[in-house]
Amino acid sequence: MNYSQILEIASCTDPGMVRSHNEDSIASDPVNGLVVLADGMGGYNAGEVASGMATTVITTEIQQLLTKVQPFQLDTESRAPMAGKMIREQVLKANTSIYQAAQSQPQYAGMGTTLVVCLFYDNKITVGHLGDSRLYMLREGKFSQVTRDHSLLQEQIDSGIITAEQAKYAQHKNLVTKALGIDPSVEPEVRDYATKVGDLYLLCSDGLCDMVEDEDTGMALQALGGNLKLAA
Repeated sequence: MNYSQILEIASCTDPGMVRSHNEDSIASDPVNGLVVLADGMGGYNAGEVASGMATTVITTEIQQLLTKVQPFQLDTESRAPMAGKMIREQVLKANTSIYQAAQSQPQYAGMGTTLVVCLFYDNKITVGHLGDSRLYMLREGKFSQVTRDHSLLQEQIDSGIITAEQAKYAQHKNLVTKALGIDPSVEPEVRDYATKVGDLYLLCSDGLCDMVEDEDTGMALQALGGNLKLAA
C-alpha cells in the first residue's frame, strides 16, 4: 500500500543559536510510512557520523524488507505484527555498524546517537526509540509526549528524587541511559499505538524540547497543523 496518499510528512533541521553545526539526522519515506530521527553525540564531527549512519542503515534496511514483507503480517514465533521485529533488528544492525566504526577509527571513538523510528501502517504506528529524542502526538486538541526518555533525569523523576518542574532546570539534562553505538549490544524500546485520522505526530531531538516548552510546541502545532512545512 502507498501510505503517501494518506500520510503527509514535513521535516526541518537547524543548528539553532548555540552550536555552529548540527548533529541531528532525519530521513523519511512517505510511500512506506517510515520516519527516522537521530541526534548524534561525540567529539568533532563524530556525532554527525553516528546519526547519519543510524538513519541511513535503518531506512535502507527497512525499505528492502518492505519489498518482501508487510508490516502487519504476523511473526510466526511471537504472533505479533512484523513491524516491531523489523524495527528492532534494523536498530541492532545500525548499533553494530556504529559501534564497530567507533572501535576501529580513533576519530570516532565514543560516538553514539539517540533514535526515534516510526513505521505507520493500517491504523497503527510502531515506534522504536533510544535516548532522549522524542515522539509527541497532537490528537483532538490534546498534545502529549508518547515516548519516555531513557535518561538519568527521567529515572530521577520516576523515583521521586526530583519533580518534572525541577527537571527543567537540572544541570545533567543530556545524560542518556541508552543510546545507539555506545555498547556492543542495545535493546531499543519498541511499542505499538493506534492512530486516528487527523493525528499529528512530532519527532524531535532535545534541541527542540530542551529549548521550547511542550505547551508552546503544542500550541504551534495546533495553530499551524494545516501547513506541516510551516509548523516544522
